Amino acid sequence: MRVQAMMLVAGVLAAQSAAGSAQVVPVGVAQANTAAALTRIKALNPKLNAVIAVDPGALDQARALDRQRMARGALFGLPILVKDNVDMAGPLPTTAGSLALKDNVTGRDAPFVARLRAAGAVLIGKTNLSEWANIRADASISGWSAVGGQTRNPHALSRNTCGSSSGSGAAVAAQMVDAAIGTETDGSITCPAAVNGIVGLKPTVGLVSRTHVVPISHSQDTAGPMTRDVKMAARLLSAMAGSDPADPATKDADARKTDYVAGLKPDALKGARIGVLRWATGWHGGVDARFEAALAVLKAQGAVLVDITASPNRREIGPNEFMVLLSELKADLNAYLATTPATVKTRTLADVIAFNKANAAAEMGLFGQDTFEKTELTKGLTDPAYLKARETSLRLAGKEGIDKMLADAKVEALIAPTAAPAWFIDPVNADQSPGGGAGGLAAVAGYPHLTVPMGGVRGLPVGLSFIGPAWSEARLLALGFAFEQAAPAMKLIPTFVQTVEESTDVQKLFSAAIR
Repeated sequence: MRVQAMMLVAGVLAAQSAAGSAQVVPVGVAQANTAAALTRIKALNPKLNAVIAVDPGALDQARALDRQRMARGALFGLPILVKDNVDMAGPLPTTAGSLALKDNVTGRDAPFVARLRAAGAVLIGKTNLSEWANIRADASISGWSAVGGQTRNPHALSRNTCGSSSGSGAAVAAQMVDAAIGTETDGSITCPAAVNGIVGLKPTVGLVSRTHVVPISHSQDTAGPMTRDVKMAARLLSAMAGSDPADPATKDADARKTDYVAGLKPDALKGARIGVLRWATGWHGGVDARFEAALAVLKAQGAVLVDITASPNRREIGPNEFMVLLSELKADLNAYLATTPATVKTRTLADVIAFNKANAAAEMGLFGQDTFEKTELTKGLTDPAYLKARETSLRLAGKEGIDKMLADAKVEALIAPTAAPAWFIDPVNADQSPGGGAGGLAAVAGYPHLTVPMGGVRGLPVGLSFIGPAWSEARLLALGFAFEQAAPAMKLIPTFVQTVEESTDVQKLFSAAIR
């Protein structure tokens, strides 16, 4: 299927090129931007597997925008890629990376996608992802799907992209597009953003609609922007945010959203009190060194840093969160599958499990579906064990976690390293990330989490996390923007080397050691 997906992308691009050459049409801004993005995808995607499919009508979308005489939206002519667990009007299926959904052509836009279109964006295609957003099995390989194959990190092709918004992270890092959409339940925007060296924002749960998005958990799921810089993330969020009658979690979104671009100021760090999560460091020396360099930038910009050494009870949060995800996945996925077209034969999670067994060679050659099977055994959303797990995990991560740390230290935001540098793609031992970071608290609490590049370790990017209370996106973006403006050299440019050992810095060190 990976070859078929690549042929689809290449075929569409070739057809679009031929169609464009047959017409003598003045090229407007939207068409020029879209054509350039399609050219970059055609050149780079064979190395990365970041894009599953390109919309064959992408250039038509752009031409229609260029012909408009009305006021142009804030995202006019901006090509955007969308993670392939989000419904998008047009001929492309929403597969979540699974062959079970290869015929899931819904013909509908998720509400936040419709908002992006209304703002003038060109939705040019779908990105690869960790299949089923990395919830099918415990021992999975991030960035792999049966439809799209293995996504690769543009900073070193043998390294992982993290997941599950793997293709979105790699595509933006490789400059195929300046912006893509990811989704997160726990780490699926922020981790791929960090290890690919871009900006990623997981919004407050309920700021962006989840309708027509293949779900895991209504308690934790959200879509968010993955972009080249903080200003672009603010532009996308301003367009995406808003209430949706079909998603009760968004009832306060219209009242809470704002113009996130207007709040970006280069001096936003001056006088800002920020909590430094010292308990979230110490697991990787190279990352710690980059974190200390980032702290020096924050101090130089006038931030007041307050060390926080006491950690919330993350050991108790973990199993309770897992119980929540299992219980909600069964209910939420069954509800989504019930709305898919008749061409989709897998109407329930049980059907998907059976499909995977029947198609094991293609679907389960690398890892199984033990998490799906555990999910099928759960007892529903009225189960007292589920209700207790949700109360416990939410309280420990929110009220007794992030909220308490903010209040005790008298700070407005928390910072920590986002994740480890990218690990090897390993089909034998599965993902081998050393972990780290504090983003799990924001995920469980449903609070916003912004990651911004803070340099690299041996050529592999790492990110700086800004975490705040619910609805604090505007302030986090302002702080991240000020940091980014003060430290532009911390953003790495992909080299597309096969391994880190091929990078100039490492080669010099190896040569010196040999002499």
